[in-house]
Formats: sequence, C-alpha cells, structure tokens
Amino acid sequence: MPNYWLLKTEPSTYSFADLEREKRAVWDGVANALALKHLRLMKRGDLSFIYHTGDEKQIVGIAEVTSNPYPDPKKNDPKLAVVDLKPRERLPRPVTLAEIKASREFQGFELVRMGRLSVMPVGDSRWKRLCKMAARS
Repeated sequence: MPNYWLLKTEPSTYSFADLEREKRAVWDGVANALALKHLRLMKRGDLSFIYHTGDEKQIVGIAEVTSNPYPDPKKNDPKLAVVDLKPRERLPRPVTLAEIKASREFQGFELVRMGRLSVMPVGDSRWKRLCKMAARS
C-alpha cells in the first residue's frame, strides 16, 4: 500500500500543468530539514497531492513517486535529496486551503499547522477525505 504525501509548488515556478506536459519531473529545491526528512521517507509507488501556493492555495492534482529518494544531482550537498514524479491525474475539483481550514477534521494537518512546510505526509483517512472533497471517486 502506498504512502500519501502533499507537495507544494508555486505555480508560476512549476505547476501541475507543467508536470502533465513534461510527463515526469525531478522534485528538487527542498531545503527545509523537516521537509527533507519527509521527502527521504517517500518510496516509489507513493502518491502525492500537488498543492499550488501563492494566489491559488489549492490542491490541484495527484502525482506518483517513480523513484526512491536520491541525492540531488544538481547540488554538491549530500543533505539534499530529490524524487522523481509523474502526473497521475488532475483533480475534478481543486480543494482550497480555505475549505481545508474550515473542516475540523484537518485542524492538526501540517498544511494548516505549518503553512510553510513544502513536503508533508497525508494520513490515509485525510487522503480519502480530500479525494472526496475533490469529487474524486
């Protein structure tokens, strides 16, 4: 069974549409220690929501992790890690941060508690609830 994650990106820098067009991406640029810890726990086959930051503030799609973590090939720093992703699907309906914050179920969710964290785990029940909110069967 896969683990579930949420990856944040500024859509003007790299959007879910970019991932769909390119068909695969190296998810890099993560420097925060806690975010890197989460990224290093990812495994091939895991699924991740892609969350657009900035003006959008919404979950827009699902990507599949296609590699285990490995050292960032662009950086000469063994602490930095990356994973490869491919797009799985665009959500039928984006789920906004406002909707998530309005639900008591998400009060302890890292997206609500730690707004600047770029990589975070999503528990199974929260994953299912977010999929339901996105009108995904």
